Amino acid sequence: MTPAEQIFWTKVGGKQFYNLKFRRQHAIGDYVVDFYCPEKKYIIEIDGDTHAEASTMGNDIMRENYLKSLGCQIVRYSNRDIMHNTSGVFDDLIHKLNL
Repeated sequence: MTPAEQIFWTKVGGKQFYNLKFRRQHAIGDYVVDFYCPEKKYIIEIDGDTHAEASTMGNDIMRENYLKSLGCQIVRYSNRDIMHNTSGVFDDLIHKLNL
């Protein structure tokens, strides 16, 4: 895991976040997502700078379309946000999960 993923995991692992179970590096079809909450069908991706590159964006769109077709919702946070605005990320996640 990246340092940002480690920070995120310390906050959600072991049902620490609203008693929701999160899985890390979870396979869904041909894809592996960073974090997955099966109860909410919610995927959390923590992205580095490479996801802003044109060569990666096309693959990300195809991947997202597939995951959404399964009824999953996807939220992306940058490594920078996790590292420097952890509380803001979790406030946003609380809002998005309607908690």
